[in-house]
Amino acid sequence: MPGRAAAAQKILTQINRNGATVVTILASPTIQADAPPAIDAARRARRKPIMASTHHRAVAVWLLTCCALIFAMVVLGGVTRLTHSGLSIVEWQPLVGTVPPLNDQDWQALFEKYRQTPEYRQVNKGMSVDEFKGIFWLEYFHRLLGRLIGVVFFVPLLYFWLRRRLDRPLGVQLGGIFLLGALQGGLGWYMVASGLIDEPRVSQFRLTAHLSLAFLIYAAILWVALDLLWPRDRAGDATGPLRRMAWAITAVVAAMVITGGFVAGIRAGKAYNTFPLMNGHLVPPEIFMLDPWYSNFFYNMATVQFDHRLFAWVLAVLVTLFWLKIMRSNAGARVRMLAHVLLAALVVQVTLGISTLLLAVPVALGAAHQGGALVVLTVAIALNHALRRHESIP
Repeated sequence: MPGRAAAAQKILTQINRNGATVVTILASPTIQADAPPAIDAARRARRKPIMASTHHRAVAVWLLTCCALIFAMVVLGGVTRLTHSGLSIVEWQPLVGTVPPLNDQDWQALFEKYRQTPEYRQVNKGMSVDEFKGIFWLEYFHRLLGRLIGVVFFVPLLYFWLRRRLDRPLGVQLGGIFLLGALQGGLGWYMVASGLIDEPRVSQFRLTAHLSLAFLIYAAILWVALDLLWPRDRAGDATGPLRRMAWAITAVVAAMVITGGFVAGIRAGKAYNTFPLMNGHLVPPEIFMLDPWYSNFFYNMATVQFDHRLFAWVLAVLVTLFWLKIMRSNAGARVRMLAHVLLAALVVQVTLGISTLLLAVPVALGAAHQGGALVVLTVAIALNHALRRHESIP
């Protein structure tokens, strides 16, 4: 009776001309099925390596570089908005506009176009050419940085694609992100155009859309980069309460960005400059003074600022509870470290927000607060990514 080893082998016997026996042993698929669990696990690990390959790391470094440029773009955009420089360039010239004014004649031509805008007539009437240059250069560098981001994203994308460093799913993801970037450029001009017609300020809806899309593009690029650096181990996905809570935190951060866009759009930060109460009230009495009621969420300074504060309180509670749950779990070292960073980033961001409010939105603090929102989102996304890996399941 053949044993287990004999059953796991296929023996072919041939008789040669001299009567000698030649035995050829061919491995059967049964051997794979009967391998010890430890060996089988090792084979699976070799088939699906956890760490990124060399060319994936190169792609990830490029994507993280794009994230850094977008971060700078968000901060510079905040400075441009707070200094009222965004309406200084009244034309959208993606290619020709790359060249700045080179002589006095060029400056006079640009200044004459600016003098036709509502901002000059209603806000900056009597401004000199030298004063105009101060607001022009901020908007110019903001647009120039946008063009630079487009080049830094597209040229390596084309290179990696031609060198076949991108598989089909990754290529589709990056192609979609590139289209979002092109849409962002058009949306930026659509936003600026709203302030060149009647009122010397851009639409709060277009401003919020422009800001939100920048955060979305940043988040998408960051997620793809993290996927390349730490490839997904599908057998170990975490689907428990910690991961659901981490996504809830990310959703609240996104809501805060949206409400922050409306705060900036209607300049609600210039009102109710007290904390924790709003001019002595927990809920200001004029919160629903506009009709219809839903317009208060977009046009009423009291409502818009109250919403932004409310999401800040919700986020503070959620992040604190999340941190406590992580500390009491057996989560991996990377998750615990990111939980510490998230809590610290939120403390800094809330401090920046309160300081910005109490001081009626100075430029430096306002821009830092806008950048701080992106830092909090970055850590939240990194936590979500880390929680889905098998070594981080609580």
